[in-house]
Amino acid sequence: MPSRCGQLLEQRQVDAALVPVIEYQRIDGLRLVPEVCVGSNGPVRSVVLASKMQDLKSVRKVALDESSRTSATLIKILFREFLGTDPRWNKSKPPLKEMLMENDAALIIGDPGMTFDRSGLYVYDLASLWNEYTGKGFVFAMWMLRDDGDREGLDIDFQRASEEGQAQLERISNIYEQQLGLPCHELLEYLQKNIIFRFDENLREALDFYYRLAEKHGLISRIKPLNFVRLGHHSSEFVSNTSSL
Repeated sequence: MPSRCGQLLEQRQVDAALVPVIEYQRIDGLRLVPEVCVGSNGPVRSVVLASKMQDLKSVRKVALDESSRTSATLIKILFREFLGTDPRWNKSKPPLKEMLMENDAALIIGDPGMTFDRSGLYVYDLASLWNEYTGKGFVFAMWMLRDDGDREGLDIDFQRASEEGQAQLERISNIYEQQLGLPCHELLEYLQKNIIFRFDENLREALDFYYRLAEKHGLISRIKPLNFVRLGHHSSEFVSNTSSL
């Protein structure tokens, strides 16, 4: 999972990893790979808040999925900045039933966020809420490299790799149909319509705004400029891009 990848990158056990975007601001010595990401311009489906209450302003205690990083920061921004409340945040982990035993709502992400029983609950898609309040898409994770890592052997075309993966989405959906218990066509729609793999200018602006709000609400200590790495054949070049900050 991306949160574990972030730990491996921070501990220098790997030189590159797909990492929650909030970790870029928390881990020193990282560079972003441009053009590719895991994001959404609307409902993402796999990052949701399941609530016992219809009115989110009435929520007083929220269980946070322990595997979340970017999403845990996002939900705090949504409550503090746009709902004007600050519930008590409790770390927890699925199953959802246990998360809700002593909490009014629970943040649940990934496969569990798509497969839990929604009966009797109000379910809010976090990317949809973000878009509703800001008019922007959202970036959940990006590939990152250590600037002191072994770049000599890291000759990867991330954009091409992403495109090759997207060409296999139907086969991937078939594989996960039985594992998740969701119809293949539903999984394919999720991968083709809910998830965005291309990091463009609009998503960069959204990421900048997310970082500014995270700093405003004390969720990161400072905003680190976006520094991108350009990978070429047997070499890499770091490109600093600070114009939006």
